[in-house]
Amino acid sequence: MPKTRNRYGVAIAGVILHLMIGSVYAWSVFTKPISSYTGWKETSVSFAFSLAIFCLGMSAAFMGRLVEKFGPTVTGTISSICYGSGIALTGLAIQSHQLWLLYVAYGVIGGLGLGYVTPVSTIVRWFPDKRGLATGLAIMGFGFAAMLTGPIAQSLMANVGVVNTFYILGGFYFVVMLVAAQFIKKPRSHELPPAIAKNAERISLTDCELTANQALRTRTFAFLWIMFFINITTGIGLVSAASPMAQDITTMTASAAAVMVGIIGLFNGFGRLAWATLSDFIGRPLTYSLIFVLDIVMLFVLLLFKTPFIFALALCLLMSCYGAGFSVIPAYLGDVFGTKELGAIHGYILTAWAIAGMVGPLLLSYTHQVLHNYYVTLIVFIIIDALAMIVSLLIQRDFVTHRQTKLVIK
Repeated sequence: MPKTRNRYGVAIAGVILHLMIGSVYAWSVFTKPISSYTGWKETSVSFAFSLAIFCLGMSAAFMGRLVEKFGPTVTGTISSICYGSGIALTGLAIQSHQLWLLYVAYGVIGGLGLGYVTPVSTIVRWFPDKRGLATGLAIMGFGFAAMLTGPIAQSLMANVGVVNTFYILGGFYFVVMLVAAQFIKKPRSHELPPAIAKNAERISLTDCELTANQALRTRTFAFLWIMFFINITTGIGLVSAASPMAQDITTMTASAAAVMVGIIGLFNGFGRLAWATLSDFIGRPLTYSLIFVLDIVMLFVLLLFKTPFIFALALCLLMSCYGAGFSVIPAYLGDVFGTKELGAIHGYILTAWAIAGMVGPLLLSYTHQVLHNYYVTLIVFIIIDALAMIVSLLIQRDFVTHRQTKLVIK
């Protein structure tokens, strides 16, 4: 009998892979140094981040298919090549003062190579008894990455310069991701303990095992896409302007706001694990409803209170909900559609992330530029989160009544 692999080892490899690719969220650390070195406008440099998020989400649908067809080790290897070379080419773009190459290298090549879906569906298969915990662990690494990358990148830029920093990071990401990818493999029939394997026989809460194409034709998928899009639009919009918003609405200083940004990063990371684990006990439908309830309450707090501590606490809780959206959705999809083609279905749902990554920051920055305040945008966020909560309750009702056929789009 072939050697049995440890499922926790697979999970750790997935966390490491996400720690590398999640460094995309540390882009703000590079914005001013790149602008100073090249003379490019900061808005032009910042666009590379939005482009990377867009390409990540849109390519995830394609990558999800590849995970199912060729396996996570192959797609993880492809991701290591694309992301590592994209980061290294970013250094070349800065060195040669080629803005178009920055967009191609970091936005397109790096974005296509992020391989976000590579470990998630695989880890769910290894942990059919703890789907929420498993996806929370994997995606938690993505949330914590910016917190780790930021200080390291700052130190590298201070010692070797911004260009060499990207060359070093590109090589490092490539090697670590390449090694991690070799340990991310789907479980074989004998590798799950009997009790867990028996639990794995429970296909889904709706007794459905759908292909990706079949899932796309259900009303449930449309509802989940809308909920995920709204959650990310709100969260990523707040992330993009957390520091200036805190300074504008409260009396918080720039240095205090910088500390707050680091703290909310912790809540983003831990929120992914905490909410996903909670969903194993109370169910994914109720968990998502609670996420939107907390979102709405905390957005009202941002509107009504100008005390720095209360404002920062509200933002921290909002960021935990933002992270929760990412970690709960894969297990939610597994509950609804089964795990037969979970990688592909998860990839399709991530297109909502791609669009939200463009809409959220642009909506917030545009309204602030025109109206010179953040209040209107916060009200808009409250309205759309209320809509998402209604959609979540509709899905929850259908779960309770077990009328899955009602959700199929004819």
